[in-house]
Amino acid sequence: MADNSFSDGVPSDSVEAAKNASNTEKLTDQVMQNPRVLAALQERLDNVPHTPSSYIETLPKAVKRRINALKQLQVRCAHIEAKFYEEVHDLERKYAALYQPLFDKRREFISGDVEPTDAESEWHSESEEEERLAGDVKNKVVITEKEAATAEEPNPKGIPEFWFTIFRNVDMLSELVQEYDEPILKHLQDIKVKFSDPGQPMSFVLEFHFEPNDYFTNSVLTKTYKMKSEPDKADPFSFEGPEIVDCDGCTIDWKKGKNVTVKTIKKKQKHKGRGTVRTITKQVPNESFFNFFNPLKASGDGESLDEDSEFTLASDFEIGHFFRERIVPRAVLYFTGEAIEDDDNFEEGEEGEEEELEGDEEGEDEEDADINPKKEPSQPAECKQQ
Repeated sequence: MADNSFSDGVPSDSVEAAKNASNTEKLTDQVMQNPRVLAALQERLDNVPHTPSSYIETLPKAVKRRINALKQLQVRCAHIEAKFYEEVHDLERKYAALYQPLFDKRREFISGDVEPTDAESEWHSESEEEERLAGDVKNKVVITEKEAATAEEPNPKGIPEFWFTIFRNVDMLSELVQEYDEPILKHLQDIKVKFSDPGQPMSFVLEFHFEPNDYFTNSVLTKTYKMKSEPDKADPFSFEGPEIVDCDGCTIDWKKGKNVTVKTIKKKQKHKGRGTVRTITKQVPNESFFNFFNPLKASGDGESLDEDSEFTLASDFEIGHFFRERIVPRAVLYFTGEAIEDDDNFEEGEEGEEEELEGDEEGEDEEDADINPKKEPSQPAECKQQ
């Protein structure tokens, strides 16, 4: 008897299995094209709780297979988006070079090294315009009085305490500043943002420029924020653009007795044998804005940080981003408070605070509720990198 278990070297069982799989797939496609079957499937779906996971679980395997293909496409989209943000970073670097001459002139005006011309200092606010229109006759008297007052008015150099005033105006920063930090911050002359060079890992550096002072010898304190613009391998769908992943501070060369980041305490110790007591002094960490330059490091060994450390690190990243995107580009508006008022005008209410407007008993249409969208919060001797 002839052996029929092989056909052209292929086991007959495998051939039969392949035929069955092909027939099953064809049958599934035919069934899914049947309107009655689709209607029955839809009715079944309507009767189950409509959570995303429960809905997906009810789908046929053929549909789940196609969904998996969509997810693969989505991952590829995420990688393209990451490349997009890398080019955005290159564009930021390009325009930072265009902004810098204006920021340099800003520093000259603030420090008093350069006095703005009449044309550069001309600015008409709405209140000044209203005063001008109030009456020319009255203004003649006022001008005479102003000229006399101007002669007696003090004329300090530049704009005193410019950056320190910004620290006081912005809640996010003022919360970090202690009373003993204030005299130091009054010596702050400028804050700059420097972007990483082409071909280097994505990052930006905040430079805090200080005039000579009695507290430390550094002329520049730096804080480097390292960024990543690539989807997480374990969770690629969480990618929403570049994120800060770590930061490095610098060593502040404090003058003797001027380090505000530590405090000296006295502690009594009792000898176990003799019972004598002695008093020792030791230094312990002290709350200060200048701890900003000695940041908590993100865990790089695979160990997770505790909840408090995670919060501290997230707050640090948020502050760095705020300096880059808001404070440095719009410094004068945070000095005057205009940027702060603008931010306040776009604050949302508390989460979950919604009001549903309904029509009256006669069935009138609902009125549209006003919704305010929340407005979304970019070589002197430097200090030694830690």
